[in-house]
Amino acid sequence: MPPPWHNSPPSFTTDIRRPPKFLQKMQFKMISMASMGNGGRGLFDLEKHFAFYAAYHTNPINVLIHMLFVWPIFFTFVVLLHFTPPLIRLPVPFSDDLSISSAFGVAFVYALFYVLFDRKAGSLAALLCMLCWLATRALARRLGFSLAWKVVLAVQLFCWTGQFIGHGIFEKRSPALLDNLSQAFLMAPFFVLLEALRDFFGYEPYPDFYANVQAKIKANRKAQQRNKHKFCA
Repeated sequence: MPPPWHNSPPSFTTDIRRPPKFLQKMQFKMISMASMGNGGRGLFDLEKHFAFYAAYHTNPINVLIHMLFVWPIFFTFVVLLHFTPPLIRLPVPFSDDLSISSAFGVAFVYALFYVLFDRKAGSLAALLCMLCWLATRALARRLGFSLAWKVVLAVQLFCWTGQFIGHGIFEKRSPALLDNLSQAFLMAPFFVLLEALRDFFGYEPYPDFYANVQAKIKANRKAQQRNKHKFCA
């Protein structure tokens, strides 16, 4: 069943020779972040971001729960995006307009971020993101919106409940999303994959990566304790 806007596309069109302003800004940001990412600096400091995430996921059961539930959350989120209007509609001569869906846009941005963080593990994560886009595209067409949103809601509730149980009962610490929402949503799929590659294959992005991460975690905890003492005083 085609989406409700299939016969009435959005009123705006985009000249293929000149991308819209928000894409120009995104392209500029990507280039700037990529230039900082070399050597693990700037926004793409993998040690810094993974240390923040790992500090909230130290209990083995909680880590396993996240390995099982994070990617289904991403997958079902992309399913819903297939029922939203296209991000861009590019006019093509003698053919239907070429449209870029929200689902593809989100999967591509996630994939690009992961590759910029780490070429090997990031490439695998990027492949999984694009496979999710292909699979969700077929699933969304098969289910239709009337059934898809119910399936998505059930999976999201189940997975989020499992993660909160993991933090409340096993980790005994609030989830990372309460302190850094954007990182929790954007980086969690990559970080659980990185943990799985470490646990099952002994992979690390470069030598001493995890030793450096543990050192950063200890330093961050000491800083938090000092700030807490200052606040109490």
